[in-house]
Amino acid sequence: MNKLLATLIAGLFATSVYAQTATAPATPVTTTTDTTMSTGQSGTAGMTSTGDAKADKKIQKADEKEAKEMSKQDEKISKATSKANEKKAKAQSKADKKIAKAHDKVAKADPEDKAKAAAKAEEKTADATYDAQKTMIKADEKAQKKIVDANADKAKAHAKANEKRAEDAAEAHKDAAK
Repeated sequence: MNKLLATLIAGLFATSVYAQTATAPATPVTTTTDTTMSTGQSGTAGMTSTGDAKADKKIQKADEKEAKEMSKQDEKISKATSKANEKKAKAQSKADKKIAKAHDKVAKADPEDKAKAAAKAEEKTADATYDAQKTMIKADEKAQKKIVDANADKAKAHAKANEKRAEDAAEAHKDAAK
């Protein structure tokens, strides 16, 4: 059971990592005369001053807002994954109990009834396994939906922050040109 659970958790983790990288927006490196942006989670890894304190403050505020939104969405992803893992572990535990109970009945059965009890145990084992797998699939599906929504929100926050940075840098350039 531990190997199965570890495999399922690893699969969920790999899927969520793939979903995050597959939906992450591509941010090009943009260079202007006064402002340099290089790619990173917030897109501000190499940010330099625009020369305008007011614009720099607005850009910093946009960066903070984006970081807060990213953190919030990462927390949603973590909660969804955790909840799915709990549901899956509970389903597996329930199935294991049903299977153990069925095998106990086979062990306790009279010798002439063992074949019939074994057949029933096989049926109960199949049913318990199916129910556990169905529950696990539903838990994964629900978690993936939440992860996709969170990643979309992260992408929107990133795009909005990039827009705000560009507007503020442009405003600083206009003020500098006066």
